[in-house]
Amino acid sequence: MKYDLIVIGSGPGGYVAAIRASQLGMNVAVVEKAELGGICLNWGCIPTKSLLKSAQVLEYARHAEEYGVKLAGAEADFSAIIARSRGVADKMSKGIRYLFKKNNISLIEGHGKVTAGKQVEVTAGDGTKTQYEATHIILATGARSRQLPAIPQDGKRIIGYRQALTLERKPASMLVVGSGAIGSELAWFYNAVGTQVTLVEFMPNVLPVEDEEVSKQMGRSFKKAGIEVLVKSSVESVEEADDLLKVNIRNKKGEIETREAEIVLSAAGIMPNIENIGLEEAGIAVENGRIKVDAFYRTNVAGVYAIGDIVHGQALAHVASAEALCCVEKMAGLEPEPIDYGNIPGCTYTTPEVASVGLTEEKALEAGFELKVGKFPFTASGKASAAGATDGFVKLIFDAKAGTLLGAHLVGANVTEMIAELVLARKAGVTGHALIKTIHPHPTMNEAVVEAAAAAYGEAVHL
Repeated sequence: MKYDLIVIGSGPGGYVAAIRASQLGMNVAVVEKAELGGICLNWGCIPTKSLLKSAQVLEYARHAEEYGVKLAGAEADFSAIIARSRGVADKMSKGIRYLFKKNNISLIEGHGKVTAGKQVEVTAGDGTKTQYEATHIILATGARSRQLPAIPQDGKRIIGYRQALTLERKPASMLVVGSGAIGSELAWFYNAVGTQVTLVEFMPNVLPVEDEEVSKQMGRSFKKAGIEVLVKSSVESVEEADDLLKVNIRNKKGEIETREAEIVLSAAGIMPNIENIGLEEAGIAVENGRIKVDAFYRTNVAGVYAIGDIVHGQALAHVASAEALCCVEKMAGLEPEPIDYGNIPGCTYTTPEVASVGLTEEKALEAGFELKVGKFPFTASGKASAAGATDGFVKLIFDAKAGTLLGAHLVGANVTEMIAELVLARKAGVTGHALIKTIHPHPTMNEAVVEAAAAAYGEAVHL
């Protein structure tokens, strides 16, 4: 019952850590109390993208005549859309099980907890407790929906993202609180399938962590799609009635106004799962609600590590996976490069999509950089025009002195597939002139990257 490594949690941090450790010759076990693949695979990234794809197909069908195609009677089969989403998640979860078998990773089902002497206590579903010993332990327990005092979730009418993925029927109306990636994606999905959606955001713009121009574009796109957007607003209370919830909102004027909705979705962030995993008993240090680690994810307790949403850094699946690789490779005696948290891409899969990396224009100016900023709208893109997807733009921000890319901010069709080029450009120190001279195929959406770089240097041809 002794392992080289025990990982608690099988999300995109945990399962990647386990597989890489096995590849490096370790005897590995993973403790998981729910579905393999964690929240991202089962209740987040993957099933939401399935829902969004169904909504996108529906939108294509509704606008088929704009493409010269006659198609009548397109409508959403809500239960079938939900079923497809669950099927996709289930298939991916089974894929993780296959990878565990392929890599000789032991799966221990139950709730894992660190105990003294580098042991892990696992409580099975029937309450049976078993002790396991390991040379190394990685905590990768993820996060859950944040509970707001003014919006107490009951899982039925006031819900979190998890329940939003499995509603039995399409609600006639929904009020979404929070316009980060989760709130924006689910607001767009429900609006697309015919739910009347109101999106409430405390900050001045939707997607408030994005560059201001991107946020404003998304606000316009949401309104154009029929979503009611309330910014500089906060939900003060929710009153239950027989049929509809009454939501009292403090608007940007400071006045209270009331909206009615069948469902309220609370999407105002996440909370790390650090309770009941043995931190206090093992003496593992916590700082500002997250486990304190060094650049290689070592806690203050020798042999215990932490990765993913429970440590500081962006709470994103690809970040957890990168941390897993870095942590395990250092553990195995390799020399991995510490993660640069300033060069992490962020994506939101609405229509249009949003993708970004690096500094916003505001943050770059605050940091004292002299800037060259180039912007290319998709209205001037041949591929975007042919696709009927001209909303949005590519915006690139360069250090005027060094010529290197400080930030990239994209809003438009398929831009989540375009951002990796710019992440690599920032990592490699690619200059604006080098981007301009990199030949991109025509016609593609990616040509907008070259055009935006050229615009920053006064060389744009198609503007």
